Amino acid sequence: MARRISWWASVLGLMLLAGCSTFDAAEEEPVTVEYLALGDSYTIGESVEVAERWPMQLAERLRTAGYAVEEPLIVAETGWTTEELDEGIGQANVEPAYNLVSLLIGVNNQYRGQPIDAYRTTFRALLQRAIGFAQGDASRVFVVSIPDYGNTPFGADDAERIGRELDAFNAVNLDEAQRVDVAYVNITAISRQSRADWVAADELHPSAAQYAAWVDAIKPVVLDLLEAR
Repeated sequence: MARRISWWASVLGLMLLAGCSTFDAAEEEPVTVEYLALGDSYTIGESVEVAERWPMQLAERLRTAGYAVEEPLIVAETGWTTEELDEGIGQANVEPAYNLVSLLIGVNNQYRGQPIDAYRTTFRALLQRAIGFAQGDASRVFVVSIPDYGNTPFGADDAERIGRELDAFNAVNLDEAQRVDVAYVNITAISRQSRADWVAADELHPSAAQYAAWVDAIKPVVLDLLEAR
């Protein structure tokens, strides 16, 4: 009889432990994501509403996936080059306290005809700053390629040259990202798709619908970064 009671006590104990484990898992709080987005007009979302900017759409998708995402901090302005983004970061007094950082910059370097070697130098420095804002962890950072504005009414007359030059700039930012093991998302091919509703009213920048397609490509990469931690 004593052995039988002991056996049932053991079974009951295991059931209670299993119940506690299930409760703990159910009560586990979602991972909090503090997101910093660095860039230019594409990141600030020129010609779209605030909620339609791709970093904001990404944040909402991550919330739907179960992450507690704080309001993203966007340091970006229309027309910024790499040098101007660097200055803007300094003026914004950004603290190194983020666990997700994105960098998309370079279209205005190309548009102004700046040397690609100079772009490499300044992009490399910005990427190091981005890693610093992610508390020194390169696995918390991702680079987004420059979209091709030659595939818009604004750039249509010089589309071949624009596309060729942007390919060269994107080869640089891909190389620099790979050099420091930072994730890279190529949205340039998406931007080259011809869809009437994918260009904003200014006939230059992406619409909210195109940004949503970017996020379709960006979200799986970001989820991999978050889940790896």
